[in-house]
Amino acid sequence: MKDDTIVLAYSGGLDTSIILKWLELEGFRVIAYVADVGQEEDFEKVARRARATGAAEVEVCDLKEEFVTDYIFPAIRGRAVYEGRYLLGTALARPIIAKKQIEIARKYDAGWVSHGATGKGNDQVRFELAFAALAARIKVLAPWKESRFLERFQGRRDLIRFAEENGIDIPVTLEKSFSTDENLMHKSYESGVLEDPMQQPDPGIFTVCSNLEDAPDRKSTIEIDFVDGFPVAVRDLTGDTPKEVTSPLPLFQFLNELGRIHGIGRVDLVENRYIGIKSRGIYETPGGTILHEALRDLEGIAMDKQVQRLRDMLAPELAAVIYNGYWFSPEMEFLMAAVEKSQELITGTVRLELYKGTARPVGRTSPSSLYNPELASMDIAGGFDQSDSAGFIRVNALRLKAHRVITREAEKGESDATLGQ
Repeated sequence: MKDDTIVLAYSGGLDTSIILKWLELEGFRVIAYVADVGQEEDFEKVARRARATGAAEVEVCDLKEEFVTDYIFPAIRGRAVYEGRYLLGTALARPIIAKKQIEIARKYDAGWVSHGATGKGNDQVRFELAFAALAARIKVLAPWKESRFLERFQGRRDLIRFAEENGIDIPVTLEKSFSTDENLMHKSYESGVLEDPMQQPDPGIFTVCSNLEDAPDRKSTIEIDFVDGFPVAVRDLTGDTPKEVTSPLPLFQFLNELGRIHGIGRVDLVENRYIGIKSRGIYETPGGTILHEALRDLEGIAMDKQVQRLRDMLAPELAAVIYNGYWFSPEMEFLMAAVEKSQELITGTVRLELYKGTARPVGRTSPSSLYNPELASMDIAGGFDQSDSAGFIRVNALRLKAHRVITREAEKGESDATLGQ
């Protein structure tokens, strides 16, 4: 490994632009690595900025297809929702970014990798745990945890001054009042004015989902086909000529566009970071929200009751493993094996209505349906002997009766003791 070569995860923003120049001044040959995970960005411009700032090489990598098929879809199949609300957009992007970064480090025989994540956030953990799992010998230089970097840069004002002194083109100013992160799964908004959890953001800050008052006053009706829990087709039935999309990346992009139009997938929450700090974040996750709603509905008709119960017990653990940065870990392999088994035969079609921030399932069908309309009917017996329910109830009532007897005896004992006083 070349000890003077370092691969920097570079976005072209303020922090990584300054870090690139700082690493060069520290004597490193810097390889600027830009990951395209679906953010709206002029990547040619980003690459030019990296070279102008001092990068010896620039690698722009299109990871969108793999991001959808190997990260987004598996998380949705596993019902991975952190703390019951966050669909993990940032957390899902970090392992694929780190994986490619290690590949590039091997390509250039680099001894080091670097990132611009701060010492207070989750991303530092996600990147560095992934590096450790994928390349145990690689060295990590995280400037925001280096004393010589921190002595020079106390905050944004120092970063901007350094950029001006070194002729670095940066697309930010001191007036920017919050930070964002964007990929195919979502866009996040945090910090700055949003650090006040009671501060309602100006609707004008949002760039993904329509504000509800601006969303159409008409619903869209769509159908999503799944095979073993993977979405394989989306049909928009709203117009005179239904549109169908089948390839994974275009399919997810199409759902994102539908969700954007109808204002689906915006959440405002305070979450618990892995390092123990509470953080307020606002997330816009249009396509992911629609897929979550659809697949959960299909599971209702096609997944065994006890399998669903156990999967739902594991789902919060899966979400925490992803959120905390353990995508490449033994526990992740174990959990995903369970998810894979749970999704066998989760095949069928869900029809949804999209309207004013909601994706509402209104129909579902499956070739592996466990739903029997005759058994469920209140009008016909359907082969079900209702008298059997009497014994079922008696058996399940035994422990309740036993508990009540013990409770009464305890209450009587306390009463007698009180009278004795």
